[in-house]
Amino acid sequence: MIFHNTAFIMSLFAGLAAFVVFNSVFEVRFFQGTGRFFLNMLDTFAEHLGRYNAKRYVERIKRERIVKRKENIYAKYNRLVDELILDFNLPLTLESFTSLLCICFAVTALLVVFFMKDVTLSVVITISIFIGLLTYFVMQSKAIKAEKLEDIMDAEDMICPLARDGVLLAIKKVMASEEYIRPGIRPYFQQFIDNCENNGYSFKQAITLLNRQLGPKFDSFTKKATVFEYNERKGMADIFLDIVDENAVLREINARKDRIFRKMNRDFLMKTAIIILFFFYALSVPDFRQFMLHTDAGKMINTFLVSAVCLSFARCQALQGNLGPGGDGS
Repeated sequence: MIFHNTAFIMSLFAGLAAFVVFNSVFEVRFFQGTGRFFLNMLDTFAEHLGRYNAKRYVERIKRERIVKRKENIYAKYNRLVDELILDFNLPLTLESFTSLLCICFAVTALLVVFFMKDVTLSVVITISIFIGLLTYFVMQSKAIKAEKLEDIMDAEDMICPLARDGVLLAIKKVMASEEYIRPGIRPYFQQFIDNCENNGYSFKQAITLLNRQLGPKFDSFTKKATVFEYNERKGMADIFLDIVDENAVLREINARKDRIFRKMNRDFLMKTAIIILFFFYALSVPDFRQFMLHTDAGKMINTFLVSAVCLSFARCQALQGNLGPGGDGS
């Protein structure tokens, strides 16, 4: 038996070697036409998919301008994807992201089917994996939002004490030094200055645009800046100091939440690692390995374990989202 297998493997390698030599000596490009065919087919598919997504994008924008979006699972998914695209600065639209997600899901499902040999269980595992991956990216998105929130509060703390001489002048003074306003939000403040001085915007128009770019955390400053700009009275500049006090309280609350969330994530990671290490250790037992990897009952248990880990991770992050950092409209 071993001899026959060895002979087969040697014959296979000898045939491959002869094929390579034949192609090299006679300059035959056996797979060149086939490769070009598949590349052209892939390019055509991508082109049609791009046109289809562009059409869907235009239709969605038109529909959202006419019909108010209903709060259902599709609306929540669209809002989630829009936030991910914005936070990660992805060169995608909602439609192209969804198409890419579906393609990745199909490829992953096929790979899982290849190893699991069971379509139903493979789909369940693939869904659980994608829920876990999506949850991970949402977690990273929250970290980006928290960093931006901190940058906005730092900028407000610098601008507010100087606002008594005018909000525009205060922002220009703070912008004069690169270390006071972080690079992530600095272009928005520079655009505000340009809009006020060079682009013909009124102060209210410029500060409203800046508010829209920075998000809900900047709402309070925008309202007070607008009132101060058009209705300035003696002693009114002190209203900006309330924002500094609010930011101090908000930082303390967020710091406590961050400590709690870090402990939750660390505990979850440790428990998951213990389960995985115990599982791999148990696989060293032949009977257990045979049962878990080659029987229907074992595959079902594996599916349940993978799904439980992914869904528990999603649940943990959902709880943190409900108690997420304040000051951002959440």
